[in-house]
Amino acid sequence: MLPSIAIIGAGTMGEALIKGLMREKLIDPAMVIASDPWEERLAFLRETYGIQTAEDNAAAAQSVDIVFLSVKPQVMSTALEGLRGVLRPDVLIFSIAAGVPVKKMRQGSGVESIIRAMPNTPAQIGQGITVWTATPAVTAQQRGYALTILKALGEEVYVEDEYYLDMATALSGTGPAYIYIFMEAMVDAGVHLGFSRHVAEKLVFQTVLGSADYARQSGLHLAALRNQVTSPGGTTAEALYHLDKGGFRTVLSRAIWAAFVRSQELGREE
Repeated sequence: MLPSIAIIGAGTMGEALIKGLMREKLIDPAMVIASDPWEERLAFLRETYGIQTAEDNAAAAQSVDIVFLSVKPQVMSTALEGLRGVLRPDVLIFSIAAGVPVKKMRQGSGVESIIRAMPNTPAQIGQGITVWTATPAVTAQQRGYALTILKALGEEVYVEDEYYLDMATALSGTGPAYIYIFMEAMVDAGVHLGFSRHVAEKLVFQTVLGSADYARQSGLHLAALRNQVTSPGGTTAEALYHLDKGGFRTVLSRAIWAAFVRSQELGREE
C-alpha cells in the first residue's frame, strides 16, 4: 500500500491518478488529499472517491509522504513558492508538468527527491504510457512508490536523462490528440461516403484499436504490416498515394517537432 499523498491540481490527470489508485486498491482513500482552487471540483472528488480535499496547497501537502504536482507549467513557480518551507524534508515530489525541468522544481521547493514524469490521457482508464526520471536523492523505497503509481496508470519507461521527457511530451504525451484528429477525419470521411455517424465511429474505433493490438502482437515492422494491406494497384495503394502526395508524414513529423520545441519553451517561460 502507498503512504499518504497530496495531489496538487485536481484536474484531468490528477483525477486519473486518484481513479487508478482507487481502482487497483493501492491506497486508503483517507490517505489521499487533493487541492484545487475550485470548490465544486473538490466536492465532486470527495463524493466520488471518498478522499480528503483542501483549497490551500500548503495545508494539503505539509504532512504527506508524496506530493503529486499536476498543475499547468505556467503556474508551477507559484505552486512551488506556496509549498516551500512547509514540506517534510524527506518528501517525494512527483511532477507531471510539461516542460518544467527538475532544476526548477528543486530550486522552487527546496526538496531533493524529485520524480519528473510525462503520462498521457489514456492513463484515465489505466491504458496510458509514462516516461519518467528520478533524481539521485530518490530512495529505493520512493522508486517503488513511483512504480506503483505509474503502473496504476498503465505502462512506464524509465530514462536517465530528463531531456527525453520533452521528447515524450511531443510524442506520447501529445500523441492522443494526433490519433483523435486522425480518427475524426476518418469518421467524417465515412459520413461523406454515406455511413451514419454512429456506424462510421464504430468502424473507425475498432479499426484503430484492432490495428494497434495486431501491430503489437505481430512483432512485425510497421512497414511490413502496411504492405500486408497494400495490394498492387488496389484501393489501399491509391489511398496511400494521396496521403503521401498531401505530405501526411511530413506534416505529422513537423507537428511532433513543434510540440517538442514548445515543451522546451514552456520550461524556459515558466
